[in-house]
Amino acid sequence: MFTLVRSRVRTAVLALSAVAALSTATTATTGAAAAPAPAKRGPTSVAYIEVNNNSMRNVGKYTLANGGGNVFGVAVIFAANINYNTSTRAAYLHFNENVQRVLDNAATEIRPLQQKGIKVVLSVLGNHQGAGFANFTSQRTASSFAKQLSDTVAKYGLDGIDFDDEYAEYGNNGTSPPNDSSFVHLVTALRANMPDKIISLYNIGPAASRLSYGGVDVSSKLDYAWNPYYGTWQVPRIALPKPKLSPAAVEIGRTSRSTAADLARRTVSEGYGVYLTYNLDGTDRSSDLSAFTRELYGSEAVYAP
Repeated sequence: MFTLVRSRVRTAVLALSAVAALSTATTATTGAAAAPAPAKRGPTSVAYIEVNNNSMRNVGKYTLANGGGNVFGVAVIFAANINYNTSTRAAYLHFNENVQRVLDNAATEIRPLQQKGIKVVLSVLGNHQGAGFANFTSQRTASSFAKQLSDTVAKYGLDGIDFDDEYAEYGNNGTSPPNDSSFVHLVTALRANMPDKIISLYNIGPAASRLSYGGVDVSSKLDYAWNPYYGTWQVPRIALPKPKLSPAAVEIGRTSRSTAADLARRTVSEGYGVYLTYNLDGTDRSSDLSAFTRELYGSEAVYAP
């Protein structure tokens, strides 16, 4: 049995080109478009950053020795929460103090990454209160939460939203159990609000198995999905093409370098477009990263503090 090794102290999917310019919304926020990053060929590497412990800036410290391209194409702020207001009986978007600090300091935590051509996405996670993506009881309430998400993306100049349906503890505080319509309504509304932004899925929880309702399959509205079990290979059972899927997942510093290399080699040989990593910290991890960058890009990773 695979073991989920993501940290439980959290309170709180991707073949993007490293040469892509920032979105129009981000340009408007920063006042300047990003300079093109050096081109690289191969899958997009994604870095989840546990901001309770680590800085988003770490993602921008790694380049490829051959060509100078960014190692990572996407950085994920981990994580905001879906909370529950027992008075209004409504879900709401919550930021703990560490997530709020990142957002409030976007000029130093987010913009430098975007200016390198790295997309920055906000992950949203359950918080043990009974509220989750799979138990909105109406299209209206799902749309209301979708607006909170898209407003946050616009306000802070982010590049999208990532859904992680863990730790909701459906049923707490008298909340409803998961239903088939909720996540479909949520993703549909969010895609309508932000047609050009990323919507990704950490492939776990009730929402991940409820992607179709009333003749609508929201798989096509997702940009990416990935395996949630670090140190393993598991193809997400979602109707997305291979360039948008990451069957590989590694936790930096805990997944062995040999396993990381094997998973990267398989990613390339089987034609998948994303390679997922978690828990990049502030130490020099160039040796850990090189284990997979050699297989993905034919290059060592270089660290520049």
